[in-house]
Amino acid sequence: MAMTTAPDPNPPPARRVLVVEDTPEFAMVVQAALANEGYTVDLATTGSEGLDMARTLWPDVVILDLVLPDTGGLEVCRELRTFTDAYVVMLTSKDDEFDKVVGLSVGADDYMTKPFSSRELVARVAAMLRRPRTDGRSPEGEDGPNDDREVLQDGDLRVDVMAHEATVDGTALPLTRTEFDLLATLMARPSIVFTRAMLRDKVWGEDWFGDDHVVDVHIANLRKKVDRGRDASRIRTVRGVGYRFVG
Repeated sequence: MAMTTAPDPNPPPARRVLVVEDTPEFAMVVQAALANEGYTVDLATTGSEGLDMARTLWPDVVILDLVLPDTGGLEVCRELRTFTDAYVVMLTSKDDEFDKVVGLSVGADDYMTKPFSSRELVARVAAMLRRPRTDGRSPEGEDGPNDDREVLQDGDLRVDVMAHEATVDGTALPLTRTEFDLLATLMARPSIVFTRAMLRDKVWGEDWFGDDHVVDVHIANLRKKVDRGRDASRIRTVRGVGYRFVG
């Protein structure tokens, strides 16, 4: 006789996605696609409404249109980063490199250019939520047993992995989740030159399918925050290969 598994009496809560989009037809398609995958989806049609809902609902992911009828998406993203580390996917109808770079520079984790399939958006949301959290540990046998660290230190730069906090000279750095994970990954193994593909797999996860340019922009943003006017960056570009933490 086949055994059946009893349902979990305390199932984990559904992940919450906030969609900030003023085009009703598009918003409804996105909502339906995400809801079909089991997400709790909330809709906002203006930037101010989206900020109010984010403060109240604490979503795991925010899908944010660049062009909104009141507060622009860039300003909304800046404001989101003052109180939440939710993943932010910026949407733009402009196939413009400038918009993508600016969106990432103000705290977005990823971007998508309209038009795109709702299936692709759902896949990207799922990939984000499966992202491994950086723990500062190297694979077994690399860099020795003492590399199993919860705190990474280099001069005045200190990264507390468990507290998810980075400071320079005691002042907290306003890092996004992505920037923090990049910094912890690079600092944990300063002897390694990470290719962009290695950083994608380590920080975003092996099933993420964004492009290398996202890695480059996040590294550039990270440098501005951790270098604090230093003559030489803590993160060195190894031409033709990738990036390395040099302190």
